[in-house]
Amino acid sequence: MNDSTESLNSTGSTERAARERIDALLADMTPEEKAGQLTQYFSFALPEGAETDPALGLDAAAQPRAVEAALARGAVGSLLFVTDPVEINRLQRLTVAGNRHGIPALFGFDVIHGFRTIFPVPIAMAASWDPETIEAGQAVAAREARAVGIHWTFAPMVDIARDPRWGRIVEGAGEDPHLGAVVAAAQVRGFQGAREHTSGTAPGAAERILAGPKHFAGYGYALGGRDYDEVSLGDADFWNVVVPPFRAAIEAGAGNVMTAYMALNGIPATGNRWLLTEVLRGELGFDGFVVSDANATRNLVTHGAAVDLPDAAARALGAGLDMEMAIADPAFAHLPAAPASGAIREADLDAAVRRVLEAKARLGLLDGDPYVDEERARAVLADPAHRDAARAAARRSAVLLRNEGDLLPLDADALSSIAVLGPLADSVRDTLGPWVFAFDLDETVTVLGGIRSRVGERARVEYARGVPVGQRTFPSMFDMFGGNAPVDSDGFDAGAEFERAVQVAADADVAVVVIGEWQNMIGEAASRSSLDLPGRQLELLQAVVATGTPTVAVVLNGRPLDLRWAAEHVPAILDVWYPGSQGGAAVAELLFGDAVPGGKLPFTWPRTVGQVPMTYAHLPSHEPENQGRRYWDEQSTPLFPFGHGLSYTRFAYSGLRVEPAAVPVDGAVTVSVTVRNDGDRDADEVVQLYLHQRSGSASRPVRELKGFRRILLRAGEERRVEFEVGPDARRYWNAAARARVLDAAEFEVGIGGDSTAPLAASFTVTG
Repeated sequence: MNDSTESLNSTGSTERAARERIDALLADMTPEEKAGQLTQYFSFALPEGAETDPALGLDAAAQPRAVEAALARGAVGSLLFVTDPVEINRLQRLTVAGNRHGIPALFGFDVIHGFRTIFPVPIAMAASWDPETIEAGQAVAAREARAVGIHWTFAPMVDIARDPRWGRIVEGAGEDPHLGAVVAAAQVRGFQGAREHTSGTAPGAAERILAGPKHFAGYGYALGGRDYDEVSLGDADFWNVVVPPFRAAIEAGAGNVMTAYMALNGIPATGNRWLLTEVLRGELGFDGFVVSDANATRNLVTHGAAVDLPDAAARALGAGLDMEMAIADPAFAHLPAAPASGAIREADLDAAVRRVLEAKARLGLLDGDPYVDEERARAVLADPAHRDAARAAARRSAVLLRNEGDLLPLDADALSSIAVLGPLADSVRDTLGPWVFAFDLDETVTVLGGIRSRVGERARVEYARGVPVGQRTFPSMFDMFGGNAPVDSDGFDAGAEFERAVQVAADADVAVVVIGEWQNMIGEAASRSSLDLPGRQLELLQAVVATGTPTVAVVLNGRPLDLRWAAEHVPAILDVWYPGSQGGAAVAELLFGDAVPGGKLPFTWPRTVGQVPMTYAHLPSHEPENQGRRYWDEQSTPLFPFGHGLSYTRFAYSGLRVEPAAVPVDGAVTVSVTVRNDGDRDADEVVQLYLHQRSGSASRPVRELKGFRRILLRAGEERRVEFEVGPDARRYWNAAARARVLDAAEFEVGIGGDSTAPLAASFTVTG
């Protein structure tokens, strides 16, 4: 067996032996020991002063002591937020010593877009439209995490996000369920390896970790894009939009699923039996274990769905929750008394424990050595191949939004001076993006650093911050971790620095202005009411353009921002997202033509926040011919469409064919098109296929992505690209029939480089 197909039972135990071992453990475990296996604690030493943060609700000094006391009495099944292999080994020894059966702990961590080597943020990886790049990135993350002793990641986040005010849009794949499903499956394969169909849940070989898709389900539909707020979601969107990425992640073998914080249609997700048992286990066939988000079980009391912690524990377990993630004082500590009182069934408690023990068995923890090779961990983290992979991913995820007059790529030999401007241009921490904790700042390359390294002595590179750093009105709960909150240097003179930046731009041959959001402005608890550029960044950009110097805007972001002015006045706009450890090097390669942008937008880019939520896959509704005039004061069309992304070459599409012209309901058609590179540069194009059902038993979206392929075309090369469109691509949940249906109807196919897909043909599905 190789690494990608090896069973989770990689220690030599057979599935039968593992089941027998688990049966024996369950027969001998006390109710208290069972509850312990279902309890996960945070274990971290917080910075000084963190105990006063109301978002945490804990005594930071007492919390580590409480965790170690729980370990000593065998009341812990899992720990999270520990990354030092020495500390992981110490805590694992305490776990084994304190457990009467010597059962080790599962160690979990938020390995979202890298561990030490940081890759572009997930929304950026989705913008690559390249499953192989996505899978390779998460395989590196898994290798580094497993090397230090982490077994399980709380990723991928597969929530569909159609409201960019929601901060967690940065963690997902955007607005589309098909793209989201492909990205979700690729991430699970990267973390776990290819699914081993004969052994159930996917592999946990030596360099792999369990994936934990989240947040089940509907979390991205929060009212007003406000994180944690309630979700009211119709069943058509639930089944047609929200479920597909979860289904894909589960079919790829995900070993864990995390619940959501919010109430879905009035029922808190963590206590929703319909959601966790009927849908997740019944409809989707999930056979792994389910964990709550942090304190979500306790929060059943806050929601008003439980009267107290014992009631919350019983309701969550009865709904289908297997493990509680707790910061302190877990509700599941009250489970031992619940069977005797009739609050839960003993069989449900045992089933939850069995699922947790099965995960440990497949990871080799029940019969193998649960400790970390600390020397090997250092070698894995230092592997230079990981940095190469991160650099390649940053290149492939960048999206060229605008390039009037072919300003890009820049000719380094023709430039004597380059102005690099904006506080984000040389911000190491912001280059990495949010949701990273174990990174190495010393190896991170900023945009300024990448440009300076690329041009060397050939051109003078002058840098000016220009404006102060942006600040949140309400601080982020993550600001307590050192370096997460942006600060200006002592003595920073905003007026003088602004004038200096404008003068530097005026004296340069080209100006590169790096704009966007600081990383603490996006992510969890980072929703916002505006999409404006924070602080005085727009003012700086306008002043630089006014100098007459050719200007390139490089955007660091995890959501669409208000770029209306820039899209009209700035010749070139390159969206590089938060590009990670090697981001600046990749950006320089893109700016100077060593690499050609090939990424595409994974969301619709609105003109203004007043348009959101906005999706390309909307229904025709009334007067579709006036779709762009829904608002009287602003076009109700996007600034950039879903799937948009330019190149340094031009692609031509021709010869669209759909064969056969008619098929039965269970039939499939083949769609083919010729794509030609009309330019003089080798480049990638993402060929996108969209489908529209013109009639049927429900109104269907004007366009839905049903297939895509990223291909490399040499200069002058053309290629025939084929897609199969079968029943699965046409099947949808019908809210009237309350079932998934296939209609006999006429279908329109659109092919192109974005969701406008101007090349069209049709076929008929007969009854």
